[in-house]
Amino acid sequence: MIGLPLAIAVLTVSDTRTLADDRSGDLLEEKLTEDGHRLADRQIVQDDIYRIRAVVSGWIARDDVDAIVTTGGTGFTGRDSTPEALQPLFDKSIEGFGELFRAISFDEIGSSTIQSRAVGGLANGTLIFALPGSTNACRTGWEKILRNQLDVDFRPCNFAELIPRFKETAPA
Repeated sequence: MIGLPLAIAVLTVSDTRTLADDRSGDLLEEKLTEDGHRLADRQIVQDDIYRIRAVVSGWIARDDVDAIVTTGGTGFTGRDSTPEALQPLFDKSIEGFGELFRAISFDEIGSSTIQSRAVGGLANGTLIFALPGSTNACRTGWEKILRNQLDVDFRPCNFAELIPRFKETAPA
């Protein structure tokens, strides 16, 4: 159990999934609630830049969403557009998230990890992490990165403890 529960929204990006067969979204919901967080919202959206942005923009405008985790749309096919949808929304990119995800994934899937375009960023004080659509990739992302970074008690540092400071502005 974590020390400070966060409100986390889960977005599945898919042209074919429904809530009845969205195993990756189910896994993320299960993991975040097992770890003591609250599911703020959960949706499925077609792999379309503007539909993805519409849902995520709505969530980052809300005061009751601390973090967003997306699954799907991070590959290289013509329909994979999650990074292109999210990156323009970022106030700051978390380059290390994608780098670390691919480094960890290399041990699991070898050089195939090069095809992952997992990204992370911060928008309007809301953390956003985009994971590939496979259930194994979501498990890896949550268990090896997000669980710790969204736990205020994880040391030496974590994103959860910074949430109150994300909307600070630099002195003029």
